[in-house]
Amino acid sequence: MSQPLAPTETIRLTSLSHGGGCGCKIAPGVLQEILQNSAAGIIPPELLVGHETADDAAVYRLNDHQALIATTDFFMPIVDDPFDFGRIAAANAISDIYAMGGKPIMALALLAMPVNKLPLQTIGRIVAGGQAVCQQAGIPIAGGHTIDSVEPIYGLVVMGLVHPEKVKRNAGAKAGDVLILGKRLGVGVLSAALKKDALDAEGYAQLIATTTQLNTPGIALAEMAGVHALTDVTGFGLAGHTLELARAARLQAVIEYARLPLLPEVARLAAEGLVTGASGRNWAAYGNEVTLDPDLPATARDLVCDPQTSGGLLVSCDAASVEAVLALFHAQGFEHAAVIGRMQAGVLPGLAITG
Repeated sequence: MSQPLAPTETIRLTSLSHGGGCGCKIAPGVLQEILQNSAAGIIPPELLVGHETADDAAVYRLNDHQALIATTDFFMPIVDDPFDFGRIAAANAISDIYAMGGKPIMALALLAMPVNKLPLQTIGRIVAGGQAVCQQAGIPIAGGHTIDSVEPIYGLVVMGLVHPEKVKRNAGAKAGDVLILGKRLGVGVLSAALKKDALDAEGYAQLIATTTQLNTPGIALAEMAGVHALTDVTGFGLAGHTLELARAARLQAVIEYARLPLLPEVARLAAEGLVTGASGRNWAAYGNEVTLDPDLPATARDLVCDPQTSGGLLVSCDAASVEAVLALFHAQGFEHAAVIGRMQAGVLPGLAITG
């Protein structure tokens, strides 16, 4: 029987997995085919949000003043530093609670590790990273489950609370709404550069800063009547998650490409071919619902499909609320939050990306 590596030995976490972060997600088209014949099962009246609009989490009404939000998210390493991997995975999982307008209350850890390949100290650092972010969010990791696995996987089950009448779904957008994005894009590109040893120290710092920033504005966004829909941008890319808003509301979304906030060096790295395979799979799954302005840069398609790990909140709000929403983001440290588009009536739900 092989023995765990000695503490002095090092191994790249990303070398043990075939994908990383939210780029590991099953492509949306494949996922739809897998789920198309699954039965709905029991749907009690207390279940306010299920899987019908591919929302970020399930919501179950407890009483007139409280609803329970439940979600889970886990993936393989997007970076090699174990503590950073744990932080990113935890922030990504907790984000779904904020994306429903809720406040997280506790988490359970999901840990699958190749215990005969990784030093136990390394695995411990992954768990410590997750604990650090949960502490930042003000919640305990109250338990969890572990298995021996051929690839390293870490994530959380997270629960939160929200007022039943203040749940922010991805289905509430209205024609005339303005779209606001809370974080810059390009996590997938930076992760691809990291795997190719083409990411410098500043780029890595930017990657860690954005993926570990908790989407806390979601709690206050739940209190704003002018915020009609809310989601977070993760593995299906900005285009995929904007399409979910459009489909659920039966509207057309318009993204103004020139307004998109990008992380530093992302445009250059994408132009050099440092993009993920997941961006291509995303486009193959939903590209027939997207109209791209032919004058856009050659990299535009890859960037709007770029899988985000622990990405920003995407807000659909009325025009009168735009200043308040942006002020909220900025006050909580999201200085790059920006208006990126709008929702409008259309013959069919879909997405148009203009120059």
